[in-house]
Amino acid sequence: MPKKPAWITTTVDLTSFQDLISIIRGFNLHVVCFEASCPNIGACFHKKTATFLILGDTCTRNCKFCGIKHGLPSALNPEEPRSVAKLVGELKLRHVVITSVTRDDLPDQGISQYIRTIREIKNTVPNTVVEVLIPDFQGKKEILIQLIREKPEIVNHNVETVPRLYPMVRPQANYSRSLEVLHFIKEKNPSIYTKSGFMIGIGETKKEVQSLLQDLKQARCDIVTIGQYLQPSEHQLPVKKYYSPKEFKEFEQFGKDLGFLHVNAAPLVRSSYNAEEFSKKFL
Repeated sequence: MPKKPAWITTTVDLTSFQDLISIIRGFNLHVVCFEASCPNIGACFHKKTATFLILGDTCTRNCKFCGIKHGLPSALNPEEPRSVAKLVGELKLRHVVITSVTRDDLPDQGISQYIRTIREIKNTVPNTVVEVLIPDFQGKKEILIQLIREKPEIVNHNVETVPRLYPMVRPQANYSRSLEVLHFIKEKNPSIYTKSGFMIGIGETKKEVQSLLQDLKQARCDIVTIGQYLQPSEHQLPVKKYYSPKEFKEFEQFGKDLGFLHVNAAPLVRSSYNAEEFSKKFL
């Protein structure tokens, strides 16, 4: 792997880290910050924010970039939706991000747990903005319609990488299907903000990144995040290139010129990082 450049650095406030860990464990919940080895965990925990991971901590897919464990998942926790809502209220979050592992083993792909979680949050802390970061639900429109009916303010579905690399990076996913998920949500409810994100540094070209942004715009995506891929462990794909902050700014400007409502591109950007900044400006 190429040597990590100086701009790939992060710090952790141990006091804030331990405080939030204790709270999360007390509610018997998972956060993607741990499971996916997010580099921003220190910054987010310092602000008492986290991205909640529902449907357990084990994914039925095995994407080659992801640090979340995969295999046979356990049964759903019926108390999870209520616990998430209670913790959101305790932390006084004005913007909450709910994501999940992919559960291809469940007949409903886990949408019922998403629905219960959204409803619990809206009933417990009605002024909190709800952003959901969803799997593709196998592209099943009847499942997406159920989600749309709950009216989360933001629906995020990450394309993750350029189409050429899908067989290597996301062998169980489909690029066109992911774009269709975003387009379908916006088509059915234009008031919902649609969002997507992807990583760079796995072997894509600059032209492929630009083409991906054009595809997202055509799919009526409102918000885009672009971050540097960092290998979570030796079991995932290696980094092919570290992009400079200047290159990220060039991609960000290209996206803005395409007309996206909001583009956030930087080495340590992740799809949920500083998500509240968007709601402060637009919601």
